[in-house]
Amino acid sequence: MSGTPTEQLLGPLNPVELRFAPAALWTAGDTTLLLRHPRVAIVGTRHPTPDGIRRTQRLVKALVDHGAIIVSGLAEGIDTAAHTRALELGGRTVAVIGTPLDEAFPKKNAALQKRIAQEHLLVTEFAPGIPVARGNFPRRNRTMALVADASVIVEAGAGSGTISQGWEALRLGRPLFLLQSLVAGGLAWTTEMQNHGARVLASTDDLLHALPTDDIRDAVSF
Repeated sequence: MSGTPTEQLLGPLNPVELRFAPAALWTAGDTTLLLRHPRVAIVGTRHPTPDGIRRTQRLVKALVDHGAIIVSGLAEGIDTAAHTRALELGGRTVAVIGTPLDEAFPKKNAALQKRIAQEHLLVTEFAPGIPVARGNFPRRNRTMALVADASVIVEAGAGSGTISQGWEALRLGRPLFLLQSLVAGGLAWTTEMQNHGARVLASTDDLLHALPTDDIRDAVSF
């Protein structure tokens, strides 16, 4: 367990990035993953549809095949599906959590969290002893947007905390993608995000060309 200034782990941060960056990140595992690219956050609802899980798994496979590091928040639902699929495929994953390193939320993900800490990377802005509160999780999403080169929202309802990550990605000037199936639902916030620069993800080509690498593989459609 270590607590290191964020700027040291993520490289020099510009004034926009520094505005909401935590003073330190507590980490367990391979911190070199924060120096490697591309890192793509895949996030969404804690109560996904079966189609949402399948789309998450397909997206993770396309990204792992491309050499991307999968970032997510270790929540139930889409986050768990993203981490689990990355592990199944032998990919690399980073979990940005809303608790101290020695606590797990949800408790059912304790074993998954332990494996990520041992074999991949676990990251939090919450030092040991900090209480787990509802407000931790929007902060976690904001930090996840900072950690990732791009963010993808798979499924999310109007009250989802995932939405805060989308807005933070846009504020940071990072690519934000909304799955085509999500946009087709006609939610007001998806339209508003598109008006501010979010892109509709119909094929992995859209995402792969936006990442900091030129090794483009075959596309997968959504």
